[in-house]
Amino acid sequence: MEKSKVEEYLQQGIHGPKETNPDERRKYLGTLRERIEVALTQGQVMEEEIYSDVEQEMKEHPQTHLYLNGQIDYRFLSKYIQKANQYKIEFTIVTNKEHQTDIGLILAHSNAVDKENIFVTRKPAVPEVQEEKKGVFSFFKKLIP
Repeated sequence: MEKSKVEEYLQQGIHGPKETNPDERRKYLGTLRERIEVALTQGQVMEEEIYSDVEQEMKEHPQTHLYLNGQIDYRFLSKYIQKANQYKIEFTIVTNKEHQTDIGLILAHSNAVDKENIFVTRKPAVPEVQEEKKGVFSFFKKLIP
């Protein structure tokens, strides 16, 4: 065996197998940017409502894999886990204590799709609450039962 091959073999034994784009993989919860269909930040995942964009992508791409940031409380992740189960999508909760990322959720393919915009910028669908019209006599309505 060549000396360089032996060195490489020893390094892999000590540090693990070589990985392509390790910084990118740490940021995107273990996957590569080119494979991502849709992504949410931690703050978006922690909102009360599910993002309809994520659910729509789950419906359209059942072969994808859902990656969830394990540093987020499970009560926020559970709604997305339920949707993944509903659409028969596998999921992984990723916890990396040595590296922080602002990514909270990723729906990714097993190979490259090179989607330009992966982050959802719209707000989740929230039911509308109709406001009561306030007129001159609205003050008196409150006084009279």
